Amino acid sequence: MSAPPSPGLEFAFEVVAEIGAPLDLGLTPHGRRRIIPVNGGCFEGPALRGRVLPGGADWQIVRADGSAELDARYTLETDQGALIYVSNRGMRHGPPEVLQKLNAGETVDPRSYYFRTVATFETGAAECEWLAKSIFVGEAERYAAKVIIRFWRVA
Repeated sequence: MSAPPSPGLEFAFEVVAEIGAPLDLGLTPHGRRRIIPVNGGCFEGPALRGRVLPGGADWQIVRADGSAELDARYTLETDQGALIYVSNRGMRHGPPEVLQKLNAGETVDPRSYYFRTVATFETGAAECEWLAKSIFVGEAERYAAKVIIRFWRVA
């Protein structure tokens, strides 16, 4: 019996999410809690495109070492009007000086830190149902006023 093929990655789409100033709740029993509002944006890929609706957020826990546990939830609207709920959990870490700059809203080389996510999608739109039937991973970049995430479908 032969082993199944190793999974591959297929590019799905890129999201450019416009973000607001962080709300810093301070040190909680779980770590330093930050809430980053998602104010809008756009997305585009081979099979779909549209806009990021305002009203979502990333509920982060920043650990003592500066790494961040990410829990972003927001809604996409395709050009055809289909709504897609996104739940995107991830991890961002890197050298302390890089994380300090990122958390202060400064731009740093995205290759100088690790920022990966796992996303799930929900939709009632038949044409977007494929999103809810696969596993997706993301690679991301953080900037002062936006986050860029490239989603890849695990094949």
